[in-house]
Amino acid sequence: MKQTIGNADVADYFIRILKDDDSLSSGIAAIKTLLWVLQETEFDTVQELHSTIQAAVQSMRETDKPMTSAVSGSELFLRFITLAKFDDKTIQEVREIMLGRGKCFLAKLLESRNVVAKQATSFISDGCRILTHARSRTVRDTLILAAKMNKRFQVFVTQSFPDKQGEQMQTELEAQGIECTLILDSAVGYVMETVDMVFVGAEGVVESGGIINRLGTFTMAMCAREMKKPVYVLVESFKFSRLYPLNQRDLPNDYKYSKSSLNDISKAHPLVDYTPPVYITLLFTDLGILTPSAVSDELIKLYL
Repeated sequence: MKQTIGNADVADYFIRILKDDDSLSSGIAAIKTLLWVLQETEFDTVQELHSTIQAAVQSMRETDKPMTSAVSGSELFLRFITLAKFDDKTIQEVREIMLGRGKCFLAKLLESRNVVAKQATSFISDGCRILTHARSRTVRDTLILAAKMNKRFQVFVTQSFPDKQGEQMQTELEAQGIECTLILDSAVGYVMETVDMVFVGAEGVVESGGIINRLGTFTMAMCAREMKKPVYVLVESFKFSRLYPLNQRDLPNDYKYSKSSLNDISKAHPLVDYTPPVYITLLFTDLGILTPSAVSDELIKLYL
């Protein structure tokens, strides 16, 4: 008997995953949600499957959760599960193949943060001072791994208004014995001259090699370039997005604003900004250590 999963069911499942596991990004939560939809729904045709998956993605876009990595992760998931040949398969066999490929894809992505962390720790030396922005789970895991390798360093983290995610980042780092100082967002310029490098995460990586990330990242990157400090982006490849913004206005509104603000964005506060590739030194990814100019080639490979 065919089970019907409504738009509200998909949105609720997506939100519940993020609430239950704070370590997950919205991209991973989106992929887990799509796997659930694939597993719980029966299909008569492959076209029906595609339509259902697309409808599920749209349902997630209707929530107030960050959408950049959710959209890019969903696109890659759909691309990956449909790569196999289905000409001589029954619809049930097609469904099982897609489920198997989807679970394999998810397992690989869940390991990607560890891959990024192992690469980035080689750039952390004893006595170095690192500036980071707000709370990036990938940056956090990298710093914790470096501390477990007995490296001694100091971290400065911005408070990040309005939700003060930097305070949570400070608490998590100090719990691991890492020396961490919380600074005001407006103190970035003051602190920049004393640090050795900047570590930031990313909500998304665009075709140009620039990044979409927490509001204030662009300001930090500009300041770092002026003071000749390297800016390293720590990001998983499922956040690579087929977008090519030229400025802040080019970012889709549902990436920049919460869903509840979209009816009137004239006075809404954006959640993210776009940092052009010229301000980025290197990107540490599960595909390797990349220059911004190499991102477009990797995107082509991902979507071939």
